[in-house]
Amino acid sequence: MPEVTPVPLSGLTTLRTGGLPARAIEARTSDELVTVLRDVWATGEPWLVVGGGSNLFVGDEPFDGTVVLVRTSGIEELPGSRADTVRLRVQAGHDWDALVAETVDRGLAGIEAMSGIPGTVGAAPVQNIGAYGQEVVQTLVEVELLDEATGELSTVPASDLGLGFRTSVLKQHYGSVAERPAVIVSVTLELARVGDGERPIEGAQLRGALGLDADTAVSLRWIREHVLATRARKGMVLDDEDPDTWSAGSFFQNAIVSEAFARTLPAECPQWPLSPAVDPVTVIPLAAFDGVVPPPTAERREVKVSAAWLIEHAGLSRGFRFPRSRAGLSTKHTLALTNRGEATAAEIAELARFVQQRVQSEFGLLLQPEPVLVNVEL
Repeated sequence: MPEVTPVPLSGLTTLRTGGLPARAIEARTSDELVTVLRDVWATGEPWLVVGGGSNLFVGDEPFDGTVVLVRTSGIEELPGSRADTVRLRVQAGHDWDALVAETVDRGLAGIEAMSGIPGTVGAAPVQNIGAYGQEVVQTLVEVELLDEATGELSTVPASDLGLGFRTSVLKQHYGSVAERPAVIVSVTLELARVGDGERPIEGAQLRGALGLDADTAVSLRWIREHVLATRARKGMVLDDEDPDTWSAGSFFQNAIVSEAFARTLPAECPQWPLSPAVDPVTVIPLAAFDGVVPPPTAERREVKVSAAWLIEHAGLSRGFRFPRSRAGLSTKHTLALTNRGEATAAEIAELARFVQQRVQSEFGLLLQPEPVLVNVEL
């Protein structure tokens, strides 16, 4: 459990911001990770766990605490719940895209559409990461969780994590603390054994993104290659030579709003209902029927709306930046706030606030940041 020489968090995060921490420790095994976290928590000092650093926006001031660098790795194969499935227990520090590549090589389906997402496996359930219709919640079985309050390590089923759209009980949302402060030590997924052959793709969102008809059959490897190419065109695959990838991915979440509010937005704004419309059925026992049928109860449905569309139609184009600022919107899509080269956290925060203000002024909706903010405010 070696203590290492601290480096600025700007060198450990994909947005390339953040000051120097007081202390840094690398944990290379699960036992080391558990021990160091218990020791740090016992001191009561500030702490920050960093895996791939792809979902962090850190302020410019020094971090007066300990940064725990999660460097664990490894995949253990376990029996699945059915003969055509397999479970993989993966260490928290394992690179997410390396895991996806491994599953495709093994002919295991369930996370191939999430190819190219940066970060580590332990962070995936916290954010309930997803892409093109696949989300971690669809394959997650359980996690090993180290609880900050008790220091206890336990196995927690996915159903207890409150997994929703880019959220869980473990996530520290902007302006609030996590419902359950804890750190994931390992993750167990259940995937389907489909092999290397071609098969039709069930998800309409994935088919649409890849230009596939409902009956077109493709292999897992074909999906991975084309998802990576699609993400690369959007600047969403990390590249040291491309400033469009120097970001935290999508900086703002697609907004979840009521169906009534969604109807106030322009019809052209992309919208995705989160639940199907169901005609209400009223059952009245014949003996109790008095000739009057009560009016149906209106169901309150929620709708996901495109933050990128809202930003663009609030007058902010791709590549927008303030004069002399080193922060700007990606030149490939407006959801990414990018560091164009040695931008400070203050410059990025200034741009983020301006985006929020423009969208709120135009559409009456305040976009919420997706990354975890540390020592910085919007």
